[in-house]
Amino acid sequence: MDSSAAIEFQHVSYHADQGEAILHDLNLAIQRGETLVLLGRSGSGKTTTLKLINHLLTPTSGEIRVAGRALAEWDVIRLRRMIGYVIQEVGLFPHFTIEKNIGLVPKIENWPQDRIRRRVEELLHLVGLDPQIATRFPRELSGGQRQRVGVARALAADPPILLMDEPFGALDPLTRAQLQREFLALEARLGKTVVFVTHDLNEALLVGTRIALLEAGRLVILTTREEFLRSREPLAIAYRNAFSPDFSGKRDGV
Repeated sequence: MDSSAAIEFQHVSYHADQGEAILHDLNLAIQRGETLVLLGRSGSGKTTTLKLINHLLTPTSGEIRVAGRALAEWDVIRLRRMIGYVIQEVGLFPHFTIEKNIGLVPKIENWPQDRIRRRVEELLHLVGLDPQIATRFPRELSGGQRQRVGVARALAADPPILLMDEPFGALDPLTRAQLQREFLALEARLGKTVVFVTHDLNEALLVGTRIALLEAGRLVILTTREEFLRSREPLAIAYRNAFSPDFSGKRDGV
């Protein structure tokens, strides 16, 4: 067991209800404060791995530990409240105002209303939004604004772990590039443990501390960005070409 790890997978496999193997014997330690990118094509097991962390799925075999405790030892509600979750389509409640969407978990945690209001304002500033939008509804915002609100909601109760499932994938290229840069600034400022799913190699190399490359449910490469770029491993080169033939390796843009 790795005492410095925020999340550990120990010989974890997952089979779908019909018996199909989705994840095979995954061994992986995610360190506190790092951004680990799960990279791979559709169907490689990325989102399944993410959902296993917050117990949306249960491993068929093996053990997952969060903050040193096996998932079986956690109350699932407490577990999920210490893990922020950001998805591609945001998942905001359409009938809630932005303030109610962001303040949902703090309200469940019985924070005083004044504290919730201050936290919402703080988070809107943090993700680059005018606090005056707090009274609006999701339908009144652009896609990029809604995605920022989704990040703010995930951070509302200050969870130590953040799961991000292709959070910028549905956005236009310019908005996506802007949010990626803003994420880098947040990443440096907040020091969260982040597990970030993407199929985009440029994005992985831009935001990740380390990259875990999955193929057909198996971990095939676990490396830092710099090591990945230097690697002569044929599989790494093949993926680099498949995902982005003209990738330049620069971290200042996409």
